[in-house]
Amino acid sequence: MKRILVLGLISLLLVSGCAWFESKEEKTAQELASDGMDQFNSGKYKESIESFEKLKDWYPFSKFAILAELKTADAYYNIKEYEESVASYEEFESLHPRNEAIPYVIFQIGLCYFEQIDTIDRDQTPAKKALNTFKRLKKQFPGDSYTIKGEEHIKKCLKSLAGHELYVGLFYFKSKHYKAALSRFKSVLTKYSDVGVHQMALQHIATCEALLKKQEEEKASQ
Repeated sequence: MKRILVLGLISLLLVSGCAWFESKEEKTAQELASDGMDQFNSGKYKESIESFEKLKDWYPFSKFAILAELKTADAYYNIKEYEESVASYEEFESLHPRNEAIPYVIFQIGLCYFEQIDTIDRDQTPAKKALNTFKRLKKQFPGDSYTIKGEEHIKKCLKSLAGHELYVGLFYFKSKHYKAALSRFKSVLTKYSDVGVHQMALQHIATCEALLKKQEEEKASQ
C-alpha cells in the first residue's frame, strides 16, 4: 500500500513537473518579445509588461532581454506609473551604462519627474528632480538629440521653481514678514535665470526694502 502511494506521488510530481516545463517553454524569447511589442504598439501596456516580465524571468540571458527591460520602463511611463518607470529606467542604466539608448533613458527619467510637476503653489520636488536629471543629460551627452529636447524642459522647470519662490515670497509679504519675503524675492534673481518673473521680483524687493527701512526708522524714533 505504501509502495503504491509513493509511486503515485512520484507519478504526480513527474506529471506536474512536465506540465510546468511545458508551460515555461511554450513560448520562446523571440515570441514573447514579439507579443510584448504587439501589445505595446496596440496600447495594451499592462499586457506588454506581463510579456516582457516573463521574457526577463524565463530568458534573462537572451538577446531580447535588453529590449524587454527598456520597453517595460516605457510601458510604465505610458500608463503614468512614474515611480515604477523611473526604477526600471534606472535599473537599465545601471545594468547597461554604455548602451546607445542611455541618452534616451536619462531623458525619460527626467520626463517622468517632469510629468509630475504641479502648480507653483505645490511641492516642487518633481521640478527639482527633473531639472537635475536634464542637467545630467546635458553634462554627459552634450549635443545629443535628447539633450536638445531636454533643454526645452529645463526652461519649464526653472519657470516652475522661480514661480514657486515668488509665490512663497508673496505669501510672506502679505503676512508682513518682509525679511523672509525679501529673501525669497532675491533668491528668484540669484538662483534662476530670467523666465519672466525677474521684473516682478525686483519690484517686490524694492517695496520690501522700503518697508523694512520704514520699520527701522519707526523703532529708532520710539
